[in-house]
Amino acid sequence: MMVRLNLALLAILIGCALALVTSQHQARKLYVELQKEQELAKQLDVEWGQLQLEQGTWAMHGRVEKIAVEQLNMRVPPPSRIQVVPAAAPEANP
Repeated sequence: MMVRLNLALLAILIGCALALVTSQHQARKLYVELQKEQELAKQLDVEWGQLQLEQGTWAMHGRVEKIAVEQLNMRVPPPSRIQVVPAAAPEANP
């Protein structure tokens, strides 16, 4: 009877040890994956900042005006040709 109990406890102990090793391995794999994803997030943050700077550069008023004049032959109209249209008041919903 005591031998069976010892064998059962030994089997339970081996099962627990294998479960512990498996869970530690899984945790390490997930940690490595987490680090890779965090590195990717940092790279994407840097790229996002660069794209925002680039967008700001492309949309600068001076650059847009220069392209309008040089490539599209656009000019600012004389004041006599400018008409100011007042904004329409929003309609009330009945």
